[in-house]
Amino acid sequence: MHIIAVGLNYKTAPVEVREKFTFAERDLPAALHGLMETKSIMECVIVATCNRTELYAVVDRHHLCGHYIRSFMEKWFNMPREQFTNHLYMYEDEKAIQHLLRVTSGLDSMVIGETQILGQVKSAFLLAQSEKTTGTVFNMLFKQAVTMAKRAHSETMIGETAVSVSYAAVELGKQIFGHFNKKTVMVIGAGETGELTAKHLYANGAERVLVVNRTFERAAQLADKFNGIPCSMDEAVKKLPETDIIISSTGSENYVLTRDQVKDAMKKRKSKPLFMIDIAVPRDLDPAIASVDNVFLYDIDDLEGIVQSNLEQRRQEAAKIEVMIEEELKLFDQWYKTLGVVPLIRALQTKASNIHEETMASLTNKLPDLNEHQLKVIRKLTKSIVNQMMQDPILGIKEMAGEKRPEEAMDMFVKLFALEEQLAESKKKEELAAVTEAPSAPKHSELLHPGAAAPAFSRP
Repeated sequence: MHIIAVGLNYKTAPVEVREKFTFAERDLPAALHGLMETKSIMECVIVATCNRTELYAVVDRHHLCGHYIRSFMEKWFNMPREQFTNHLYMYEDEKAIQHLLRVTSGLDSMVIGETQILGQVKSAFLLAQSEKTTGTVFNMLFKQAVTMAKRAHSETMIGETAVSVSYAAVELGKQIFGHFNKKTVMVIGAGETGELTAKHLYANGAERVLVVNRTFERAAQLADKFNGIPCSMDEAVKKLPETDIIISSTGSENYVLTRDQVKDAMKKRKSKPLFMIDIAVPRDLDPAIASVDNVFLYDIDDLEGIVQSNLEQRRQEAAKIEVMIEEELKLFDQWYKTLGVVPLIRALQTKASNIHEETMASLTNKLPDLNEHQLKVIRKLTKSIVNQMMQDPILGIKEMAGEKRPEEAMDMFVKLFALEEQLAESKKKEELAAVTEAPSAPKHSELLHPGAAAPAFSRP
């Protein structure tokens, strides 16, 4: 069993490539189930944001899993793999876990240390969990990643300044105009990114903010928070001539503004420049708009230079988080190695419990005059003896599972305590349950058969 991550992000693919590999929110459940049906995949989570599309999977083999996942992407996005393979990266085992921890804590983001990705990874995991495409391994790993990221932001100063892609967009506007006083700013999209953008604009002195959304009620709710003016998309087009800056971040699959609409608006602006910043993927603003005179169009990739200028302090804090990630890798590795001994420990406990019950039954037959209180005391004391006798063997097998050649240690454990019968019986019950139960997320007993050692992840 192995953990892998396959994806592309702002480092490996330009926006015109990334926008072809986005999952619409409504399609994610179907995509998860399609990925689960892919050969060798046992668990999966899809993390899809404006800057990355990543597929995480638990697989039963790793030498062909990249091929199978690329085949899934080829089919889902209806694109020959030759057109995107060069933009993909793939991490296996510990490097995949390390990558997830860095992504969730914001260290792999365009704006290092930003917190929006934490919520996005959490949402991706919760969706996969609700769709039953996660099991023992990812339920543990993603919870650990989210918990660690929260701790990283609370225990370091990486989030002291509110920096995000939306913040970088506002910074670009400040570089262009110096300030937002007496400027009309239009924010298209009232989602999370749009709200962050409006918040930053308001904090930087924007006096007139137009909030545009396809759902007017949502535009009104957001505008009310920042003394803005809500607009429908139709109204927004009419207000283009009076707008100085446009920042767009919707989830639309089509352009929300076209070249012709902007060109018509510029005729009424009397040569006043219009600055447009597109932070959506797929892009909201028709790239052809850039050819209109006095219009300056920037997309999400243009923000990277601004982002870099704000990162020096965050890089220093990021080094502290890298240390935390190393600690989390060790903790997960220790937990993961114990998966292989869980069936063995359960088998030992079952055998000990059976022996105890048989002994108590024999005792009551030989000493029928014992009263209920006496039997209760004897049962409690003998159970304590059994539990104490098992403590050291259980601790020992857990420790040996983390050492070299754990398979030999586990085989010896099974032989020393003669657990073959209990393990065989447990396997029969699982196979029977698999036949009678409805399909669900994999259990750890399906991931690791009793007596099998969890493979140790190779260090990067």
